[in-house]
Amino acid sequence: MLDNWLQPLPDIDLPAGEEQLGRRISVYRQDLPALAPGTLAIIGLGAEDANAIRRALYQLSFPFDGLQIADLGNARRTEHAFLIPLIKELLDSQVLPILIGNAPHQALAQYKAFQELQYLINLVAVDERVAYQPQAEDTARYYLTEVLESRHSRLFHLNFLGLQGHFVPPALFDYLDERHFDYTRLGQARSDIAELEPSIRDGDLLSFHLAAVRHSEAPGQAAPSPNGFTADEACQICRYAGMSDKLKAFGLYGFRQKWDQREQTAQLAAQMVWYFIEGFHSRWGDFPASMDGLVEYIVDYKALEYQLTFWRSERSNRWWMQVPVETDHSYQRHRLVPCSYNDYLLACKDELPERLTRALARF
Repeated sequence: MLDNWLQPLPDIDLPAGEEQLGRRISVYRQDLPALAPGTLAIIGLGAEDANAIRRALYQLSFPFDGLQIADLGNARRTEHAFLIPLIKELLDSQVLPILIGNAPHQALAQYKAFQELQYLINLVAVDERVAYQPQAEDTARYYLTEVLESRHSRLFHLNFLGLQGHFVPPALFDYLDERHFDYTRLGQARSDIAELEPSIRDGDLLSFHLAAVRHSEAPGQAAPSPNGFTADEACQICRYAGMSDKLKAFGLYGFRQKWDQREQTAQLAAQMVWYFIEGFHSRWGDFPASMDGLVEYIVDYKALEYQLTFWRSERSNRWWMQVPVETDHSYQRHRLVPCSYNDYLLACKDELPERLTRALARF
């Protein structure tokens, strides 16, 4: 049935080496590859641009023994209504889609497919600005307006990484604060990139917009700007996304081949996808569906006169904070909030980090 939505790949030259990625994955040329649960599925949204990234991706190494990866070619069309059932079908089959799109608003299809399957959603967006404006006529540019304003939206939490203050009106920051959403501005994010990992680990899906990467490192995009993440920081963020046991869909958006220089952005995008795959291959499987394998730490938090419970995974040494309030069943999966060891140390000093304060406020 997937072939109704997908078109097979043209003859992209495969690398000569048997240990390169292009030789080790299943590629849709005539027959669709088999998709077992746990497979990663690459899909292009915009054939010309996605194929340019593929040519760079296929040349990279394949140290992922036992991992099933399928390249399903390109979507026949890129309208949201066309993409949503395609993505939903993959998610329904427990296949993790890696979407390579040429327009930021394609992230809306990724979200809307997900909301048909899950009651409440945590969305992580790596972007330089907030694509939201009430009553906006340009729905493609402000695609998050539908997510935030629709009565049918199933958004539980929204987290922005890499926002640049000169692109975000103060009133919009106030709006995010009022709704207890999280955001990490670019300077703060770059000062300690490892502290982004808990925020990424809390996401059900992540959309990475190349506009969040500085122009000098990613010129192949429609509206580049001089500030942003560096190439290695972008790859690290993608690796954290792959490592998250909770994350079920990944999208990389905004690449335009016609503005690229010497294939620099295509190579960066390929490496970002590679590091997502590397992170996925390194998953610990310790998302706390139960408390098995977790060590409990109790902190008397005097500022609010109650105890905070932290949990540390014995497998990965990652941390979670338990929200200390009663809640109905639909919110249970959100009660354990990913955090870092530094967050735990601050709580021991009676200082609660902002992301945990916002988590408490959401309940």
